[in-house]
Amino acid sequence: MLTQSSSQPPLTPQAPLQTSLKAVRRSAPPSWATKQRQLMDLLNASAKQFIARYTRPDGTLIWRKDWPGMDGSDDPYEGFMNLALLYALGGDDSLHESSRRVWEGITWQWTEYGQIHREFDAYYDWMHHGEGYLYFYFLGLAGPATLKDRQRAVRFARMYTGDDPEALNYDAEKKLIRSPLNGSKGPRFVATGEDWSTHRGILDNYLAPFEDVPGVDFESRKCKWSDDTIYSHLLAMMNDRMNRGDVPLNLNATGLVANAYMHTADEKYSEWVLEYLAAWCERAERNGGIIPDNVGLNGEIGEYNDGKWWGGYYGYRWPHGFATIIEPITNAAMNAVLLTGDVNHLKLARQQLDLNWSLRKEVDGEWKVPQKHFDAGWTDYRDASAKYPIYLWIASMAEEDLGRIHRVPKNYDWDEIHIPSVSGGGSKHYIMNTEPWFQYITGQLPDYPDHILDANFELIHNQLQRMDSDMGNPELWSDNYNDDDFSSIHIWQELCPVYMESLVQLTLGAPMHISHGGFQHGRFRYFDADRRRVGMPLDTAALVEQLGDQSAVLQLVNTSPFETRTIVVQGGTFGEHQIDRVIVLDEEESREVQVGSKWLQIELLPATAIRLEVVMSRYVNKPTYDSPWSQQSGDVLLRGRTESESPKTP
Repeated sequence: MLTQSSSQPPLTPQAPLQTSLKAVRRSAPPSWATKQRQLMDLLNASAKQFIARYTRPDGTLIWRKDWPGMDGSDDPYEGFMNLALLYALGGDDSLHESSRRVWEGITWQWTEYGQIHREFDAYYDWMHHGEGYLYFYFLGLAGPATLKDRQRAVRFARMYTGDDPEALNYDAEKKLIRSPLNGSKGPRFVATGEDWSTHRGILDNYLAPFEDVPGVDFESRKCKWSDDTIYSHLLAMMNDRMNRGDVPLNLNATGLVANAYMHTADEKYSEWVLEYLAAWCERAERNGGIIPDNVGLNGEIGEYNDGKWWGGYYGYRWPHGFATIIEPITNAAMNAVLLTGDVNHLKLARQQLDLNWSLRKEVDGEWKVPQKHFDAGWTDYRDASAKYPIYLWIASMAEEDLGRIHRVPKNYDWDEIHIPSVSGGGSKHYIMNTEPWFQYITGQLPDYPDHILDANFELIHNQLQRMDSDMGNPELWSDNYNDDDFSSIHIWQELCPVYMESLVQLTLGAPMHISHGGFQHGRFRYFDADRRRVGMPLDTAALVEQLGDQSAVLQLVNTSPFETRTIVVQGGTFGEHQIDRVIVLDEEESREVQVGSKWLQIELLPATAIRLEVVMSRYVNKPTYDSPWSQQSGDVLLRGRTESESPKTP
C-alpha cells in the first residue's frame, strides 16, 4: 500500500517537491530488483579495480611515452567515461571524485602528447569528438556541476558558435562548420602525413575514400595507406576535395552546444543548435530531399567534388556509409526536441530514413537498403537497422515512428540478447541490445529484465578475465609508438568492465545513447534524497515497464529488509518532463495523486515495492543538469582579461 505523507517538508525553497509519497507494504523483492543491486555492487568493485590497475594516483593513464597524429584522446576518454555514468546511476560515492580525476588526467596527458589544446582536441572529426566528449556530458549528469564544468562547457561551445577568435570553426553567415577536421585550433584545411600516421596500417583494409586514387584498384575495396606513394596521393586528394567545408558528421557538435545550454540556460546555445540543424535541412531540400555529404566554404553542394553530393569525409563513399550520415542527424534532431519540445525537429532524420528505405531492393529473398553511393550509384545493400527509428520513437512516441520500426524486416532475431565473448571484441561500447529492449518495452519480451541483467553479469566477468590476461597487463605494453600499434589505443575500451546497458535501459526507460556523441536520454532519472546526491539510493531498484506518449509505468523496490530509503524520481534525464500526477497501481486499490512537478519524492520503507502509472507532460521543461538541491546555472562564470583591458605600460 502507498500512502501520501504530509509531514515531510520540501527539500529546498528553490526546488520544492510538490508531493511526497510513502510505500509501506512489505514484500519479497522480485528477482530483477535483487539482480540490479548485485550488479551495482559488482560494477562498483570492478570500477575500483579498473582505476587501480590502469591509472596513476594523479589520474593519468599507465601508457606509452609518445603518441603522434591527430587521433587519440577520444579512446581513453571512452575507456573511462562510464565511471561518471555509473555514479550518475547511483554508483559508489568514490566515483564522483575518481571520474573527475581521471578526466583531468587524460586531458593533461593528451595535451602533453600533442592532441589536446586548451583542454579540447586541437583538431579531429566529430565521429571522434562525439565519442570522447560523452565523458564530459556524463560529468554533467554526475553533478553537482563545478565551476570548472560550466566554464569549460561554455568555452568548448564557443569554439563552434563563432565566438572564439582562436577557433573560428563556424561561419555564422553561411551557417556552416568550415572543415570536417576542427577543434580548439580551428578548422584544419590541410592535413599532413603526421596527422594520419596512427591509422595507416589499419586503413590498408578499408575502402579507398576516392575512386580515382593512382595505384589503387577501387573495386578491390582496399587501399594501401601504408604505401608511401599512395599515401602522398591520398593526402593531396583529401586536402583538395575533403578538408574544406561542411559535412553531416559535424551535426554531432550540437551536443556540445546543447551541453552548454544545460549548464547555463543561455538561449543563444539553443538558438545555435536550431540554426545549424535548419541549415542542413535546407541543404537536403536543395539537393532533392537527400542530405549531401559535402558542402563547400561558399555553401555550394559538391563545391570541391565536381558537383557531386556524395564522396565527402565520412560520407556515402566512406567505409561506414549511411551509418555516419544518419547518426549525427538523429543526435541533432533529438537535441533540438530536447531543447524546444517540438518533435517536428525530427523531420530531417525521418526524411533520410524514409529515402533510404525507398531505395531498398530484394537480395536473396530479403529486403536490403543501400549503405553507400559511388559514382555508379547506390550500392552495398545490407539489413536496415531498427536502432535509429527506435531513437526517434522514444522522443516522439508517434505512430509514424513506430511504423518506421515495424517496417524493418526481422532478418535477424530481435529477441536475442547479445554479449561479446572473452576472446573477441564487440559492438561499440557494448551497446548491443536496443532491439530486444524495444521488444520488452512494447510487451513482446516480458522476461527481458532478468535475462539482460544476467547477460550484463556475464559481460563484466568476461571483461575481468581479460584484465587478468596478458592482454590486460600494462607491464607488457610497448612504451613507444610504432606503425603497427594503432589498435593499442583502444586497449581501455577492450578491457573496461564498467558496462551497464541493462541498468540504463531498465531504470531510465530508454536505450543506451548513440555512441558517437548522443546524449543519454531517458524517461526518468533518480536522486538519493537522504544523501542529497544523484542516482538511485542504496538498496533501491527501478524498472520502467511501459512507455506511452503521456505516461509510463514505473516500479520501485527497496531490497533492504531493515533500512528506509527515500528516492526522488525526476521526469526525464534532464528534467524535461513534468510529472502531472501518478496513479497508484495496487491489487487492493488504485488511486490518483496530483504532483505538478518534475520531481516526485517517495519514501520506501524496508522491503517495500510500489508500482505507479506516471502521467506526464513531456518536453515542457527546459532541460538542465540541476538537481533538486542545486541551481547550477545561477553561478557567475569567470571572465578572463582581454588584451584591450590589459594595464598600459607607462
